[in-house]
Amino acid sequence: MRLLFVCTGNTCRSAMAEPIARRLAAARALEDVTVSSAGTSAWDGAPASDGALLVAMEQGLDLNGHRARVLSKEIVAESDLILVMSGHHRDRALALGGEGRTHLLTDYASRSTLGNPVLDPFGGDLDTYRSTFAEMEREITRVFDRIVTERGAKGA
Repeated sequence: MRLLFVCTGNTCRSAMAEPIARRLAAARALEDVTVSSAGTSAWDGAPASDGALLVAMEQGLDLNGHRARVLSKEIVAESDLILVMSGHHRDRALALGGEGRTHLLTDYASRSTLGNPVLDPFGGDLDTYRSTFAEMEREITRVFDRIVTERGAKGA
């Protein structure tokens, strides 16, 4: 499964979501899950924001090698599941061909359609980044709970 996280600049939310998901997939021995990220308005090659770097480091994750990518038709086409942070990210992924594979992170995790976005910490203090990181870690854990459950049901 190729999992893609999408936010605006690919320097905060999706940049942090990517290593969170990698760590959780490894902890569950989901070796076939690959994780990437992109941004709807990213500057190609931009590093993760300072807040994202520091909060990830506090959590034992390294974002030093992260480089932002602009969401494209090619990136969407190579993704099996696209998890976005807000409605306008979903709209962009759908416009690029992500129909049937694109969901708000919080909706997919909870099997709902409430449309609750993950708030952008960009420009906020470290506590704002910590709060966003914690929310995404909770939601991505729930995503993997769903993936494992659905895989088990298919194998039954």
